[in-house]
Amino acid sequence: MSVRHEQPRPTDRRVRLHGRPVDSYPALSPEGERGSVRRVTVVGEEILNRPCVEVTEFGSRDLSALIDDMFRTMYVADGAGLAANQVDVGLRLFVYDCRDDYGIRHVGHLVNPVLDLPDPGGRRLVDDYEGCLSVPGARMVVPRTDRAVVRGFDMDGNALVIEGTGYFARCLQHESDHLAGHTYLDRLSRRDRKDALRQMADRCEGVLARRDIKAAGLSR
Repeated sequence: MSVRHEQPRPTDRRVRLHGRPVDSYPALSPEGERGSVRRVTVVGEEILNRPCVEVTEFGSRDLSALIDDMFRTMYVADGAGLAANQVDVGLRLFVYDCRDDYGIRHVGHLVNPVLDLPDPGGRRLVDDYEGCLSVPGARMVVPRTDRAVVRGFDMDGNALVIEGTGYFARCLQHESDHLAGHTYLDRLSRRDRKDALRQMADRCEGVLARRDIKAAGLSR
């Protein structure tokens, strides 16, 4: 998912790491510092249309390296969230670094997440613009609920419950959609989907060029 809010500040005290408040956190997470940039898959590739499979081996070196690479790739692409199938890995895993509507920054990862939306009486639909790193250059209005809870695990198998409101709730829903084999285009009318794909065709080249420039800058 693409970023809407301002970029994180290096010493922001309004940060929640895996749902827990921390006094400060670097602008580039430790995972992002360690990771390598991977190619982001683009809408139309089969892996984005296939439900991801559950992670069965926790605490492995390969899983840790994948999370590191996903954070690095997300930062290079100016993303607020990134699912594993967006780096061509069909596992139920996503990472996020996203501000909510109150300016609180949420950072973490979720393995084998399960989305839990509130009962209809306790939520409301909000129309807002949404982008996707796998639909480079396009932004469309998508209705999402204003609250969401995702239950899953960290890379070591510890249980996590992450609650989101506003734009962070949108991020959690967007990434959960990816793991089910859907992009936000699937929530659009046929006409709006064509519009999004037209935007991507017009802007994709410039977006990818900016990612290359940022990747080179982070490598220095």
